[in-house]
Parts: sequence; structure tokens; C-alpha cells
Amino acid sequence: MRLNNKIVVVTGAGRGIGEAISIRLAKEGADIVVCDIDFDNAERTAEKIKIIGCQSLAIKADVSKGKDVEEMVNLTMEKFGRIDILVNNAGILIIKPIVEFKEEEWDRVIDVDLKGVFLCSRAVAKVMINQKSGKIINISSSSGKMGTEFFASYAAAKFGVIGFTQGLAKELAPCKITVNVVCPGIIGTKMWDYADEELGKILRLPKG
Repeated sequence: MRLNNKIVVVTGAGRGIGEAISIRLAKEGADIVVCDIDFDNAERTAEKIKIIGCQSLAIKADVSKGKDVEEMVNLTMEKFGRIDILVNNAGILIIKPIVEFKEEEWDRVIDVDLKGVFLCSRAVAKVMINQKSGKIINISSSSGKMGTEFFASYAAAKFGVIGFTQGLAKELAPCKITVNVVCPGIIGTKMWDYADEELGKILRLPKG
């Protein structure tokens, strides 16, 4: 097992891509800190990891809130004493024509999908700098490379994640910390079921 005794923090790990990442890393031997805004979902993923034979810790956290993120790191350090890998996966999606987008909806997407990556990376980087080692993996999207109609807020956030990753990688390289970004395409999760449904509604609207 390649990740034996490694401690991995995964955000948005209660379902979908985050859950799949957590389970896959556990199968490689890692102990997983399962973070999600929905604690019930986090606990379910954590139980699946224990069945695999690895340790897990479920934490309720809203990655857009600095206090939640600091508590997430504190609880992780109390239990495991270090963080080897951070996977910034938490994200939300709101699909609407831009003229119908409310300011608070825009802010929420940016807060979770981009600010959350900053807050988690900042908090965990402090630990990794002291360790003189670590890996940060940010989950962006194909929408972060090419914008799509009705996905403006999501695309803006995911473009931002790519730029943030590039800058942070250079900043943390001297500390022996690597920072990388992954840009998946469409994956069959509940979030993309929602996307299909909302796009269908928009595209069926009569023009004019």
C-alpha cells in the first residue's frame, strides 16, 4: 500500500467525488479525515473507510468559514499529529442565466469553491511548513479551462482555483510542499444530476 500511515484531509468528502477520493485513498492505506458541511454524510463515508481497515475522523465544516477550517485542522492535529495530504474538493454549483443571478448566490459559489480552497490551504500550509513536507491537491474542473453558458460563477471560481494553485505551488516549493490541480470533466454525481436538470429547464424556456 503506497499511502500507509499517511494522514489525508479531504473536504466535501460526504458524497460524490470527495467520497470516492476518500475511499480510494483509504484502499491505498491512508487514514482519512472526512470533512463535509453535512455531518451525517461525513460519518457515512468515515464508516466505509473503517470497514476498509483504515482510521477515519468525520468533521462537520463549512470551508467558506475560517473558524470552521481552523477547527478542522485543530481536530485533525489532536487525533493524528500531522497532515500529509490535503484534497480541496468541496464545491457547489448554481446554474442560472447571469441576469437572474442574485448577488448572494454569486458570493456563495465563490466563497465555497474558491475562498474555501484558500482558507483550507492557508491553515494546512502552516502545519506542512513546520513538517517540511506535504501535498495539496486542488479539485478544479474542465469549466476552469473553458467557460460554459449558465456556469459563469462556477467557471470563475474554478479558473481562480487554477491560478491560485500555480501561484501557491511556486510559493511552497522551497518548503518541500507540492501543490497540484486536477480538472475533471463531467462525472455522474448528484451535483451533475442537478446540473442536467437545471440546464434542461433553462434550455426549454421559450425565447423572446
